[in-house]
Amino acid sequence: MFGNSQVSISNCTESARMSGHSKWSKVKRFKGAIDAKRGKIFSKLSKEITIAAKAGGGDPNGNPRLRSAIQTARTQSMPNDNIERAIKRATGEGKDGQQIDEIIYEGYAPGGVAIIVETATDNKNRTGAEIRRIFTQNNGNLASSGSVSYMFHRKGQIIVSRLSIHEDRLLEIALEAGAEELTTEEDQYVITTSHDQLYAVAEALKKAGVTTDGQKFTFIPDTTVAVSDETAARQVLRLCDALDEDDDVQNVYSNLDIPDELLARLPA
Repeated sequence: MFGNSQVSISNCTESARMSGHSKWSKVKRFKGAIDAKRGKIFSKLSKEITIAAKAGGGDPNGNPRLRSAIQTARTQSMPNDNIERAIKRATGEGKDGQQIDEIIYEGYAPGGVAIIVETATDNKNRTGAEIRRIFTQNNGNLASSGSVSYMFHRKGQIIVSRLSIHEDRLLEIALEAGAEELTTEEDQYVITTSHDQLYAVAEALKKAGVTTDGQKFTFIPDTTVAVSDETAARQVLRLCDALDEDDDVQNVYSNLDIPDELLARLPA
């Protein structure tokens, strides 16, 4: 359904400025493109490029995911040498050849909040042990595969600046391309697609001359869990923050919904 709307928290981290419509943009503790260290942003982007190249080949012309990852990296001013090295890691060229695997972890935070953690790692044992430690030390519980993910749907999201196009025109193009939803925020539009239509919609926008600020896959919860207790809310945020700080973590998602009045009381 298209139109203006406010979606409850679905992404615990604003990696590479592409979190989408969520309250996380109001919680400054989370590491987005503005306040995170550039090296950490580049590390995450490099891993996404490597994984994309590993999955679909090193030619961006024939690999939509790689093309998207490179576009995102360039919007963050990532040097071309870094991009090329990330591709070579996947294709095994030169000294940069490296095995990077995608692993998704699921768990629960205080208050029954569901958490999904996307990681990219060259050492599964190290990453698994560290994710478990972070959950345990922050009053959470790591769960088995499938115990949380059924509460979420895999979607695609595309970000477009509100300064670049009128909403009605963007709505027309997105709808024609097969997008599911258009949401308006203060300074950007967020287009939501089914997981298998992300690249098709992005290509349609490009052909229509629409400049995008990034695109990615995301997990959106079917329902949210309202946490009105301040102590529990702080614990959930602390857990998400700790997960996001781990070098192997790419994205953290949850179905947390913090009431506005409580969110206003929490320190930035």
